[in-house]
Amino acid sequence: MNAFNSAVERLSQPQWHDALRGFNRGIEREALRIDAQGHLAQDPHPQSLGSALTHPWITTDFSEALMELITPVYQDPDALLAHLADTHSYVLRHLNGERLWPLSMPCFIDSSQNIPIAQYGSSHSGRMKTLYRVGLEHRYGAMMQAIAGLHFNFSVPDTLWRALGVDGDDQGEISARYFSLLRYYKRHVWVLAYLFGASPSLCGSFLQGQRPNLPFEEQDGTLYLPYATSLRMSDLGYTNKAQDQLKVSINSLGEYVRDLKTAISIPSEEYAKIGVKVDGEYRQLNANVLQIENELYSPVRPKRTTGPGETPSDALARGGVEYVEVRALDVNPFEPLGISRDQVLLLDLFLLAGLIEVQAPMDAREEAEQKANFSEVVLDGRRPGKTLQRDGETIALADWMSELMARWSQLADVLDAAHGDGRYGQALAAWRGAATDPEQTLSAKVLAASLAEGHGHWASRMATEHRQALLNRDYTLLTEARLDAAVAKSIADQAEREASDRGSFDEFLAEYFRQ
Repeated sequence: MNAFNSAVERLSQPQWHDALRGFNRGIEREALRIDAQGHLAQDPHPQSLGSALTHPWITTDFSEALMELITPVYQDPDALLAHLADTHSYVLRHLNGERLWPLSMPCFIDSSQNIPIAQYGSSHSGRMKTLYRVGLEHRYGAMMQAIAGLHFNFSVPDTLWRALGVDGDDQGEISARYFSLLRYYKRHVWVLAYLFGASPSLCGSFLQGQRPNLPFEEQDGTLYLPYATSLRMSDLGYTNKAQDQLKVSINSLGEYVRDLKTAISIPSEEYAKIGVKVDGEYRQLNANVLQIENELYSPVRPKRTTGPGETPSDALARGGVEYVEVRALDVNPFEPLGISRDQVLLLDLFLLAGLIEVQAPMDAREEAEQKANFSEVVLDGRRPGKTLQRDGETIALADWMSELMARWSQLADVLDAAHGDGRYGQALAAWRGAATDPEQTLSAKVLAASLAEGHGHWASRMATEHRQALLNRDYTLLTEARLDAAVAKSIADQAEREASDRGSFDEFLAEYFRQ
């Protein structure tokens, strides 16, 4: 019996049922605010939604118009989605008729100058958040920063580690197993692009008159690649060629922290030309390849909750890996929340498989193979007969996908027994056909709809339908009063932060980077 089957047999024992019902999950969903015509909102983040700096659930990402809705950690996937739905409903009730754009790639934007950078008030920490975004605009352009995604945070309960062959009292062992999961993820992240990629097409305005070296086809202003899955995750979208020189290892926690700390200290000749503080105005936090660690673009991150003033790498070095953040997910435009329950359950299966299948360290050859596979799938993954490389040998995508789903099916049986229902088997059945039939993937459905109706018109209609559905529903987990209270507290918290600052902003930045 191989190691995977042995692990499945062990997990099948009833003593682990409680632990298997205790996966920790959180969602961060980004969405652009748009007006009724589908154009990017130009007004500030609504004051009626509280402070974007301090609200725990409702904030902004790069732009005042790029909302980010965040859930707390939930063990019940239905409670997780209920919280996200309640937050969506509340937000839409305070947007004065505006909608949330349902796609990852941006809507009609006349110019990158019409993408207002997020503002976080006058506190030192708020000004730093805005300045970081000013630096991103200077480095990569505002249009790339207006791309929306969905992040899925995942960890297993401490009580499950023993079943996975890990000493749950040894944080070093736990971190090592999470880094093994990161390597599994990198080797198989093409699966998420294939199944859940939802950006095969885009509005021509996104390119701002430039034509990248991609064989786009065009129909009524819609640009697309016939077999693409996720243009968002291609070089056209949310990636960063300037970071190609950075080699941040995921072979161990120590190597990762070392490489990340090195990365934020490498000077960049290109970014030095921008200037840091010019005529008294900051243009970026510094002229290094990375301004701060969050600028490292990666389809997955090891994470630990940070303390005040603590960097992500310092938090990891202090306490080890607490959870992983899945970052390669496009927004699902057919779902008002940007993600479906079946997708959440399939991510559980994918990530649990990654924790079970202990992965050897990755070398440069494997890194190159993984990167090539991912690029193939995001740009051309639905092509009939598509092949990839696995350990230096050619394999049909459909065959590899079917192998993975066979393993997930074993895990689905275990998890369904633990829950006393058929939720995981049903979720897997909903996606199993896509393994051999690319027309059942999200990207195929998105492309068909956008070409039939016109990219912008279809997406605008979906935005309107989602808005109506979310406005018509009742709160199921939160209440209006609790959401109002969170808004009021966030405004008070921002005011307190602004009142408590000491010293100048220059001194604050110097102290931050000195630490």
